[in-house]
Amino acid sequence: MSDKPLILVTNDDGIHAKGLKELVEVMQFFGDVIVISSEVSMSGKACGITVDQPLRATPVDQIHGVPTYKSNGTPVDSVKLSFNNLLPRTPDYVVSGINHGLNSSISVIYSGTMGAAIEGGLHGVPSIGFSLDDYSADADFSKAKMIVARVFQSVLENGLPPYICLNVNIPKGKPNGIKICRQAHGKWVEEFEKRTDPHGREYHWLAGYFKNFEEDAPETDMHAIKNNFVSVVPVTVDMTCYKTMEQLKDWEF
Repeated sequence: MSDKPLILVTNDDGIHAKGLKELVEVMQFFGDVIVISSEVSMSGKACGITVDQPLRATPVDQIHGVPTYKSNGTPVDSVKLSFNNLLPRTPDYVVSGINHGLNSSISVIYSGTMGAAIEGGLHGVPSIGFSLDDYSADADFSKAKMIVARVFQSVLENGLPPYICLNVNIPKGKPNGIKICRQAHGKWVEEFEKRTDPHGREYHWLAGYFKNFEEDAPETDMHAIKNNFVSVVPVTVDMTCYKTMEQLKDWEF
């Protein structure tokens, strides 16, 4: 067995996404790579798991010569399968992406890309989610790949605390640099368009826009991206609000 790090690569855009292939190419410089990805796009599946049907992981044509599997489950399912049945040993790193489109601010809780990275972190494995600010299927990842290599090299050298993963968002084009940030406060303002299908039945199509509540806060990921910087946000799975917890101690129940 190789003494190189074992790197699990996954994504939420599906097995055929260009960003996945570009990420695999970078990771091959750092260790032995195994790929598992959903057979269709799983964008927006967050940390969802499959509980109502059997899961399957099927070998497919290798990406850049590395073992590659397609799954009928979510990105988190792919990581769980890898940790429990698929891989010869626990991977040393989980790397997810490169996502076609940003996963900054509150999008972190909806993102399948970050769902996979969070799942890796839950296992105590250093994990990173990478996203590029370009939704095009044929996006140019040439500059993003250099950022991926720099960030991953830093994780190799410094490690990550247990149960922490990184959310890395990369602007389109050549970035001005890399900034360590916090998640911006904002929300998606949903607007459901009412439509009618060919059979005359009404349905609703999700639309809307993102509202940033702190446009001018320089320490946020959204501000970094807006000013053409890469944002690196450490993400924890502990969602406890400790400030409110202290306040609740004074309540009478």
